[in-house]
Amino acid sequence: MQVELTEEQRQVQKLCRELADAELRPQARRWDAEHTFPREAVKRLGELGLMGVAVPAEWGGAGMDAVSYAVAMEEISRGCAGTGVIMSVNNSLYCDPLLKYGSEEQKREFLAPFARGERLGAFALTEPMSGSDAAEMRTVAVARGDDYVLDGTKNFITNGPQADVILVFAMTDRAKAHRGISAFLVPTDVQGFSRGRADEKVGIRASGSCSIFFEGCAIPKRYRLGGEGDGFKVAMSTLDGGRIGIAAQALGIARAAYEEALAYAKERHSFGKKIAEHQAIQFMLADMATELDAARLLVWRAAALKDRQVRHSAESAMAKLYASEMAERVTSKAVQIHGGYGYVKEFDVERHWRDSRITEIYEGTSEIQRLVISGAVLKD
Repeated sequence: MQVELTEEQRQVQKLCRELADAELRPQARRWDAEHTFPREAVKRLGELGLMGVAVPAEWGGAGMDAVSYAVAMEEISRGCAGTGVIMSVNNSLYCDPLLKYGSEEQKREFLAPFARGERLGAFALTEPMSGSDAAEMRTVAVARGDDYVLDGTKNFITNGPQADVILVFAMTDRAKAHRGISAFLVPTDVQGFSRGRADEKVGIRASGSCSIFFEGCAIPKRYRLGGEGDGFKVAMSTLDGGRIGIAAQALGIARAAYEEALAYAKERHSFGKKIAEHQAIQFMLADMATELDAARLLVWRAAALKDRQVRHSAESAMAKLYASEMAERVTSKAVQIHGGYGYVKEFDVERHWRDSRITEIYEGTSEIQRLVISGAVLKD
């Protein structure tokens, strides 16, 4: 595997790093405090091709590879984790399945404007009583004439408050369990669709999420993505790629915390010298730097396998598991290095600490990642 970036990938990295420093980091603390959706920043991402990184130019995207996407996600999330996950969901959980499973007509209507960043997509699998076990979902879609009629509830839907179209998974044949799940493209202006209030979250507060409701919500049959009963396959293959994005998000969050802790350690004095000269601090910084590099290699490996169109379920799970748990450890050490200042909002490390926690939960908990990995290991 090539571990050095290509010239194009380095250009993406530079572009996103400069954007994060100039437009995201200066606003991130305010967006977090006010639960503000960064509308202008998202528009800017669209203008730069970052809302459809791996989508071919003919469908409105930038036509780049998965490694470029991972690099971009790390840099954007380093600037603002909330903006990073808005970008991740639109790319990984919305555009990717449209590109893979959508018809030509669906791509024209539901992919191109989203890849250009003109509209925003979301992904709705989780329900109040159904998270990791998708076969327990209660949302149903019943065929009636030329339509499907949806009834049910989804929750914790990232981009839900702002999305124009949501990729929704619903039961079309409960007797078949997970093989009875189908996927649907649901515009949020259709009758019978409604949203709850935005969730009050611990972290990534610039990214909106909410519950969504379907009450006799009729959509044309042509809005079904893939065949009837293909929903579970669509969801699982989509999450394989989505986990690369979340792993890269976790990496960006952790790197922001590490860089701030390193700078602080070089400035803060105790017992007559900079705290960076104390071995206890040096060992923490050494561990943080090592874990960051290890996570990045796992992320790049998974992304490279995706680019080669090689099955990467286990590798994506490893990247997501390690990077997310690494992010919590690194951000916690960053708070510790800052001492009391790490626990007040005057410094950003407390935000990075809060932002890191969700990466161990969404798009598959750490426990689910371990199931995926152990399943692959036990097949050998």
